[in-house]
Amino acid sequence: MLRFSRTKIVTTLAVILIGLSLAVPSFFSPEQRKGFMASLPGWFPSWIVPSRAIVLGLDLQGGSQLLLEVDQNELVASQAKSLRDDVRRILQQESVRAEGGIQLLQRGVQVRVADAGARAKLLPKLRELAQPISNPLVGQGAGRTLDIVEQPDGLVRLTLTDAGITERTRRAVSQGIEVIRRRLDSTGTTEPSIQQQGADRILIQVPGEQNPERLEKLLGSTAKLEFRMLADSPSGDVDLLPSKDEKGAKVPVERRIMADGGDLTDAQPAFDHQTQEPMVSFKFNLKGAQRFGQATSENVGRRMAIVLDNEVVSAPRINTPITGGSGQITGNFTVQQANDLSVLLRAGALPAKFTVVERRVVGPGLGRDSIQAGKLATLVAGALVVVFMFATYGVFGFFANIALIVHVGLILGLMSVLEATMTLPGIAGIVLTIGTAVDSNVLIYERVREEVHAGRSIVSALQAGFDKAFATIIDSNSTMAIAALILFFLGSGPVKGFAVVFILGILTTVITAVTLTRMMIALWYNIARPKALPF
Repeated sequence: MLRFSRTKIVTTLAVILIGLSLAVPSFFSPEQRKGFMASLPGWFPSWIVPSRAIVLGLDLQGGSQLLLEVDQNELVASQAKSLRDDVRRILQQESVRAEGGIQLLQRGVQVRVADAGARAKLLPKLRELAQPISNPLVGQGAGRTLDIVEQPDGLVRLTLTDAGITERTRRAVSQGIEVIRRRLDSTGTTEPSIQQQGADRILIQVPGEQNPERLEKLLGSTAKLEFRMLADSPSGDVDLLPSKDEKGAKVPVERRIMADGGDLTDAQPAFDHQTQEPMVSFKFNLKGAQRFGQATSENVGRRMAIVLDNEVVSAPRINTPITGGSGQITGNFTVQQANDLSVLLRAGALPAKFTVVERRVVGPGLGRDSIQAGKLATLVAGALVVVFMFATYGVFGFFANIALIVHVGLILGLMSVLEATMTLPGIAGIVLTIGTAVDSNVLIYERVREEVHAGRSIVSALQAGFDKAFATIIDSNSTMAIAALILFFLGSGPVKGFAVVFILGILTTVITAVTLTRMMIALWYNIARPKALPF
């Protein structure tokens, strides 16, 4: 009990010093941290000096909050158009002619094939489009994506089912979260919070962002990029799309897509060397480069339409085949627009259109008030605990107070290295861990007191107190850790912020309330050689 190996002492002190040093940058402003890092000599390895500070959440430093919702009508229309393209492909593969073409319905398509033999050959292929849907909750089939109905007059109707639309919405939200996260990461935004709300909504919180209009434009844009050919006439298999260069005008564009944004590997803002105007340069993967090269080789002399979210942003003429797998997008962009467009293209297109149903801007004034209130609560709680421990346990209480200060410092250090976000509930978690940390010391000290009253010597009582209380400390902290983990995995937003801090507080309790306190008491006993306990 009163003797520690040199290895254990060095390891414990090293862990504490490293943890406290990680917390130091959080007490300085960004300018002070940058100035300090810049003042270091060139030969000094910067990675040795901790420079990462705790990230403040939306409720502490202000920022923007958006609530996005999947546009169900747009999603269904997009699925119906995709279904039409699949049916057209199957008709061409099977060499089946449809009377009157493929008719687009509100929730599907219909095609008329009068010949019974051709229809019998076509139906098995169409039924392959009706994919089964599994229910992840029960592990059983929950239906199919399509209903296929054949009528006596040769009409075949393919209709999207409710289960199929629901499944597509779920996948769109899940994919949308990943795309939005990539977009925000590309802008350098620190610790955004992106969470699913309900079945068809995404909640986005970006601390420090005070320009919600740019954020809304960045996240609300589908960024669906397509390379098509301009049509010679507005009739036939074409779409009339608005042109960015010709305000209010619509131009005919072939429906056939030569390449799309899914084939891009990179997109960067650049400047046109001749006009010095901002543009976006892009590169294709191997598949996209081959498709793009073949299409441009077959259409030399024609104009190619670069379509972004169903708008023609530019329509350059193909003078020579473009086989290098790269190109440029021009369209009277500003520098900011070119940069945002490159971010969108690198992150990929959203799987569906999302609309902003709620927008909030939290000012930094609320954050300052919250921080001051949290600081005051923490200081008051800490002061009361310090006074109580010292008054009740004397020098042992003083050791517990030192361990408590180290405990809070280690929590802050772990939060900075894990890049965890500090929120107002997180501050409440720190206040709560102040009480739970000294609770472990109280259990140890009261056990030591009982052993002394039972007639044991000081050394024996200290040994028994720490050993017998240790199991109780582990049990109590384990139950709290289970509750905190449940809050973390099942909660969201503020609840998660509280759970993270509480879990870190439980982890540091063993180091501070048990190991560090034990070492300080051993040092005190070996120096003072007391005849009785100080309480």
